[in-house]
Formats: sequence, C-alpha cells, structure tokens
Amino acid sequence: MGGFSPPIFFGRLFFYGLDFSVFRPIWDGFRRMALHDTIEQTVTGLGYTLVDIERTGCGLLRVTIDVPQQSGTELFVNAEDCEKVTRQLQFVLEVEAVAYSRLEVSSPGIDRPLKTEQDFERFAGELVDITLKAAVGPVVSAGTSVSANQKKFRGALERCPPQKEGGPPRWQIVWADEPAVKPGQKVSSKRPAAPLQALGFTLDEIHQARLAPVVDFKGRRSKPALAAGEAGPDKN
Repeated sequence: MGGFSPPIFFGRLFFYGLDFSVFRPIWDGFRRMALHDTIEQTVTGLGYTLVDIERTGCGLLRVTIDVPQQSGTELFVNAEDCEKVTRQLQFVLEVEAVAYSRLEVSSPGIDRPLKTEQDFERFAGELVDITLKAAVGPVVSAGTSVSANQKKFRGALERCPPQKEGGPPRWQIVWADEPAVKPGQKVSSKRPAAPLQALGFTLDEIHQARLAPVVDFKGRRSKPALAAGEAGPDKN
C-alpha cells in the first residue's frame, strides 16, 4: 500500500472530481502562442518580417517571411534569405525542443496573405481577395449584384473612416461589375462604364485576405484596374 493514486478513466485524469483534460485546449493554445513568439522573435531579429506559420499533420513546419519595405523601394525575399532564416530557426527550435519533421522557410509569393493592420496599410491600393467570416446578408446585398450568402470578394483595397469616433479601423474593397470580355471581342469606346461598388469591413470580420495573384510581365505584380474581368465579387 502506498500513497493515494487518483483513478484513470478512459485516458482522462480525475482528481477530487476535477477532469484535467478540459485544460488541454488551453495548454495547447499556450504552446502555439509560445512557438509563434519564438519564431517571430527569431525572424525579426534577423531583419525580416514574419508573414505566416503553418503546421501540418505530417510534421511540416512552414514559415513564411518577407522583407520590410522601404519608402519608394520594393524588396523581395531571395533564396539566401530563406537559407539564413532556416539555419537560425533550426538552432532555436532545437534549443526550445520543438518537435517537427521538416522545416520549410519561403517567401510569400504573389498571393501573399494579409494578416495584420500593417499588412493592409502596406498593400492599400492593391487588388485583393477577401473571405468574410459570415455572409453579407440580405440587407447589404439589397439592390446590388451581390448574393446575400456571398462571402468571397475581389477588389481594390482602400481605407475608409471608422463608423464612429474611436471605433476600429475600417477598410473597403471597390470593384466594377463590368462583363468579362471574351478573346477577340471588340469593346466599344462609347460603352458607359459600370458603376463602382464597395464593401466595407473591419479586420475582425475577415476570415482570410490575400493579394490577388495578378501577374505583370514587367514586374511581379500589376496595379489593380477596375476594368472588365479584372475586379469584382469572387463567385467561387
């Protein structure tokens, strides 16, 4: 006979009527926050910006980085940047005893995710794809070509005033419902332009936001154009 041993039922530990398994989601949340902070401190310490962290079920740890932009200069992440961050993260993650099978450090790509207020500030004026957490509903969609159950949109990103003084920053995307032009189709210069439409939102209402993957052969990205087939609600 020894000291008191709490019983175990179905893999859960009970002690004086308290089920400690209910704390596991909280503990897992703390671990994710700690990992995010560790990676962010390492990346920013090397002079880069952390864009995203992704963990997969197969043990892949994917870290997306970017280069802080300077006024009037557009800089891009190259292979040497990724190698530099990879070496440092491998050392730090080993010290912190973080379990993973493979580490992947990459640049954001042309469909860069927008996560923070700073991201939205930086890419104001660009063409973006957004997905709302909830559909716009019949009130917002009334009198427009937007479906009441629509969540996905594409348009030029703009900042707009908050709804009330001291309220959260608000953004909007703007598009024109021009019909798509088929290959070889001639468009009359006298055709009236379609009216612009706008959808306002706060970052709390966004499930996902990314730069629209528009390629310009003179550079990595092209500026948004509210022309036929280039902007408008994403019907997918």
